[in-house]
This record gives sequence, C-alpha cells and structure tokens, in this order.
Amino acid sequence: MTTTRLVFPSGGERCAAWLTLPQAAAPHPVVLLIHGGGATHAMMLDQYERWFSQAGFAVLAFDFRHLGESDGEPRQLMSLSRYFQDIDAALAFIRTRPELDAARVALWGTSFGASHVVATAARRSDIAAAVIQCPILQGRAPALSAGLGHLLRFTGPIVSDLLRAALGLRRRYVQIVGRPGELAFVNVAGAYDGWMSVVPPGVTFDGRITAGAGLSMLLYDAAARARQVRCPLLVCVSERENLMKPEIALRVADEAPLGRAIRYPTDHFEVYHPPFVERIVADQIAFLTEHLDPE
Repeated sequence: MTTTRLVFPSGGERCAAWLTLPQAAAPHPVVLLIHGGGATHAMMLDQYERWFSQAGFAVLAFDFRHLGESDGEPRQLMSLSRYFQDIDAALAFIRTRPELDAARVALWGTSFGASHVVATAARRSDIAAAVIQCPILQGRAPALSAGLGHLLRFTGPIVSDLLRAALGLRRRYVQIVGRPGELAFVNVAGAYDGWMSVVPPGVTFDGRITAGAGLSMLLYDAAARARQVRCPLLVCVSERENLMKPEIALRVADEAPLGRAIRYPTDHFEVYHPPFVERIVADQIAFLTEHLDPE
C-alpha cells in the first residue's frame, strides 16, 4: 500500500489529506473517508485505507480544518459549516486528479462522521454510494445518553465560549469524552476507554473542543435528511450501540430510498477491532464493489 500525504484548499486554508491508490489501472473509483467528531487521520483510518485499496478502490482521507494536521485557528473548533466546506473541497480535489474517477465516488463515515455523510449525500447528486458505521445521526444523542441533567451542565461553558468568541478572547474548551461524572460531552460508562482504544500508541489525541460548538452540534439532526439521500446507502448498525438508540440508524436505512441496514452484535467502539472489524469491512467492500465496479 502506498499512501501519499497531500493538501487541498478549503476556505482559504489547507486540509491535510492522504491518498492511497490501488494497484489496478487508473482511473480508480474513490472512497472518501470521513472520521468521527474530533477524530483525526491518525486514529485508525490506515486500516480502512489498506483494506479498501486492496479491494481496488482509491482512498482519500483528510483532517477537518482546526484538527490534526490541517490548518485553522482556534484549534479544536468543530464547525458544521466548515465541515461541509471541507467535504465539498475534498470532492472538488478528487475532480482535479486524473487517476481518480469523479463519476464513481463513495462517501464512508464512521460515528459522528456518518451524520456528515448522510447530510452530504442528501444535498448532492454526484455521490455514487454511501456507507456509514456505528452512526451517530443526531448530535444531541451522545450528550443525552447521560441524562438531561448532564446536558444542562454545558449551558455555562457554551455561553461563556460564545461570548469569548464574540470578544476575540481565548476560547473556552470542554472535553469531548470523559469518564462518568466528568464534564465531557460524552461520559457514559466505557466511552472513554472505547474512545482511547482507537488512538494508536505514540499518537497524541487532543480531546478538547470549543464549548460553543456544542450548541450547533446539539441541534444537528442528519437523520431527518434520510429521505433526500438519492444514492445507495449502507447503514452498519451496532445492535448494542451505547451512544445513540440503534432504532434511529435502522429508521434512516428504512427511509432512505435506496437504504439497506446490516446489524452487528457490537457496541459503538467494538466495530474498529477484531473480531468484528473484518466482517464489517467485508460487507462494506461487497456493497462498494456492487455500486462502484472497481473492475
């Protein structure tokens, strides 16, 4: 597997990107990887680059602006409008590469990245297929998993950060994930250990986000866009999902005109590890092969 680090422009800044090509003759069908909330390329995307490229697909991964190796200040800003700008910029970048077939592009999203896949596929007609796994399709779901009282604890940090941003002051940060009782957007039992299980040894994970970002995330409901997704959509549902009711993912698969659900006896984090990851990826490759025709 040969992966080349590149950059592409987005909103006057640069996104760090990684392009992995298969050994077959070009132009290649493409899988665009979209990671979960606050996650970066270093957090286990290399295994999907390897598996998908071995199956005959080119793979483009990137870090959203403000995260990882991409540009953007303040750091750790999660912005839905910028997320969509970055995804559109990645799709535009694909069209500039002669070795890539812009008519055969699939979106792949994991965790909160699944929301961006569904929302993007709902507003664009040039996506050939879409795959989501352990999907978080309503932004409020992870925070509400610990109860309404936990969610109300963020009122002060969110207001403080929004005021600081308006005044040009240093931003107020909160943790994305923590242990039960800690002030973190996700703090259900097992979430912290599960999250850290996708951070490889030697990789530093910045677990902060600007608190004000939580407001737009809490109002974000990609599940409501399911009926507008025109491309084939594979929803890989974790039956023991601990960050969102799995019924929401099943409903999205049912409402999408070309949706299909496959259920797995996993929680939110087991999907990244053996023995489940190989089985899930095999199903995803079969789906992508059907709709992108890598041969």
